[in-house]
Amino acid sequence: MPAAERLTPTTEQKRNARVLFNRLQKRYPEMRTALDYDDAWQLLVVTVLSAQTTDENVNKVAPNLFSRWPTPEDLAGANPEDVEEVVFSTGFYRQKTKSIISLAADLVAKFDGVVPQDLDDLVTLRGVGRKTASVVLAEVWDVPAIAVDTHVRRVSNRLGLTNESDPVKIESDLKALHSKKIWSGISMRYIQFGRDVCDARKPRCWECPLADRCPYPD
Repeated sequence: MPAAERLTPTTEQKRNARVLFNRLQKRYPEMRTALDYDDAWQLLVVTVLSAQTTDENVNKVAPNLFSRWPTPEDLAGANPEDVEEVVFSTGFYRQKTKSIISLAADLVAKFDGVVPQDLDDLVTLRGVGRKTASVVLAEVWDVPAIAVDTHVRRVSNRLGLTNESDPVKIESDLKALHSKKIWSGISMRYIQFGRDVCDARKPRCWECPLADRCPYPD
């Protein structure tokens, strides 16, 4: 359904979404990314590296990566083979190396090496999509943004907050349901809840604090 034709949530649907978020906020009072970073530049890179691997794997390689290439200028001029050796354990290391070197080069060329605080600017960097951009905006600057990954997609669909599979449409549905002031606090709570309880294959429905409001079959 085109954006112009998408249905506006009812008052009851918004209230339900608020109740669900409040319960997750109670379960996770302080919720930040598990990725280690010192600034926006580092978070941008480690978020790209985190695709299809664990945060723990990324956190193990990040110190070596940033000690050898601490700035966007350094990484933009790095030898790809050297970078591949460092990020090898994160999987898909050739593609990830290409992505982070390219985004570093773009960051230097377009923004003088400074990570922009704007989603439209961030997604012009090669290797950076809406999910990665939203993570950086929400985590570093608390900019209202919702990052949709596999956990957010699964949890929001099971809870009946959306029936979409496209991340952009899911993001739109979640933004329509929730007050803008809490957007930056949604993704990480959904992600952690997806890991702790709402597992893809074996959801722990018997201990779910949202079970009374969840239409997903037991």
